Amino acid sequence: MADIVYLQDCARRIRKDVVEMVYRTKDGHPSPSFSVAEILAALYFHILRIDPVHPKWEDRDRFILSKGHACPALYAALARRGYFSPDELTTLRYLHSNLQGHPYEPKTPGLDSTTGSLGNGVSIGLGMALAARIRKQDYRVYVITGDGELGEGLIWEAAMAAGHHKMGNLTVFVDNNNYQSGGTVGEISGPYPIAEKWADFGWHTQTIDGHDIAQILDAVEQAKLVVDRPSVIVAKTVKGQGLSFMVGDNTWHKRVYTDAEYEQAMVELGGTVCK
Repeated sequence: MADIVYLQDCARRIRKDVVEMVYRTKDGHPSPSFSVAEILAALYFHILRIDPVHPKWEDRDRFILSKGHACPALYAALARRGYFSPDELTTLRYLHSNLQGHPYEPKTPGLDSTTGSLGNGVSIGLGMALAARIRKQDYRVYVITGDGELGEGLIWEAAMAAGHHKMGNLTVFVDNNNYQSGGTVGEISGPYPIAEKWADFGWHTQTIDGHDIAQILDAVEQAKLVVDRPSVIVAKTVKGQGLSFMVGDNTWHKRVYTDAEYEQAMVELGGTVCK
């Protein structure tokens, strides 16, 4: 049984770590990290079959952050889950740091893939899912892609192939916050209706509130029941969700906190028991 309150607290801890990282290192993408905080909390603290002591365990579930610029949130989840010390978080984007500006698998314990060039994560996840089938392993593969990322043709090639091969062990979250760096996704590439497009490629589709832990957990359980199709979960989210002065403000796509904003963030995010 999932402890919803605890997972909500883990999402708050992730956001607090993101603020700390961006403020201390003076670089990073805070609002794209905030919009996936609940999904990452649910994955790393409840859903994923993983072992931080053995990060390359062959039977572990795989996770790929296709929208790699949101890696501060992923690094926070990995650190709090025990893959490395949280003390490393403030080395984000430092030269020779294990925590680069986009996920770099050879450096960071717990990463399953290097990402950052947008559009690659679904195809990488499909390859991992196919490998599990060939090797007769029962691990599952999860991917988070951004809605702005859906403008990349490679995603739809992977979607078509995954549908064709009936990859029931592959689940993709679409972080549907309706923004990308240059404006709304509707203005720039017009991906709507998102769920219907995936369904046309043979995917099982669900649409949820991406900040509601219970809905995230239920959607994943529903996806596990579908064995003859890949699953996509369109998660309706808000950029900057969790901080009053960031909510819905796309200028926070890549921006650094002032001293006053940092202090306010620490107050609003408060204490946390997620260690």
